[in-house]
Amino acid sequence: MNDPLDTFMGLRSRLRGIAYRMLGSAADAEEVVQDAWLRWHGTDTTAVANAEAWLVAVTTRLAIDRLRAAQARREDYVGTWLPEPILTAADAPHTPEQVLERADQLSVAFLTVLERLAPEARAAFLLRDIFEADYGEVAAALGKSEAACRQLVHRARTLLKDGRSRQTVAPEDQQRLLRAFAEAATRGDIAGLKAALTEDAELISDGGGKVPSFGVPLLGGQRIAQLYMAVSLRYAGRVHYELAELNGEWGLLRFIDGALESAQALQIEGGRVVRIHTQRNPDKLARIAEARGDALVDPAVTHYVTKGDPASS
Repeated sequence: MNDPLDTFMGLRSRLRGIAYRMLGSAADAEEVVQDAWLRWHGTDTTAVANAEAWLVAVTTRLAIDRLRAAQARREDYVGTWLPEPILTAADAPHTPEQVLERADQLSVAFLTVLERLAPEARAAFLLRDIFEADYGEVAAALGKSEAACRQLVHRARTLLKDGRSRQTVAPEDQQRLLRAFAEAATRGDIAGLKAALTEDAELISDGGGKVPSFGVPLLGGQRIAQLYMAVSLRYAGRVHYELAELNGEWGLLRFIDGALESAQALQIEGGRVVRIHTQRNPDKLARIAEARGDALVDPAVTHYVTKGDPASS
């Protein structure tokens, strides 16, 4: 008979993956998994016929409840709410196919699109389309009929259809474009920045009320290029960028005076950047900084402007 702890630890990564995709917060996901462990520890596991199904169901329900509470709190969130980015290189899959698959299922862009869904629809979609559960398992996890779950998944797919990335970019192509973008941003090379951005590119930033950020997306490659140029000019010689694997795909970390200022996920289509999700909220950068041994930038030194734009990227 399997030890209950061994059983749980063998499924922990899957449970954490479900919780994180549900909540967009690594801290909240860890708390959900811990709560699932407490419930597993407190039950008669010998009476559980399928441990994985039991734990997935409990984790999913806990995540749904927590997401409902989080959504209520987010109504008062200052500015735009974006998911907490995570470093993923440490547990990176090995084959190119796995790399591309995970990027499509874990990227900041994907998690942001998931915010369109109500909690139960989000859970049904994730279990079915991302974790490949059959409809019987989805129904058991949600406490609904299979027919109802099919409807939830169908509606979720419809809502997400236009928001999901239509192109998959190979990691080496991501790195090449991001290096060019970072070099241009460091130099304040506006021509190089504009060449890397589409004309209708958008930048979405999250400061959480802790640091300046745009309340609405900044639209247009020209304006975004000017913004990065302004950062270079203001912090001449004090700003630099590093490539890092964020949520299964390559992104950029920006540092000012050697301290982490932001994590930037760049969405690429047709060889150019179409969207940038910039996480500047120090609370959502803390895990990345801790994992790397970096300091977080002092919020007092991160306010910069460009040609009438009152906030930063």
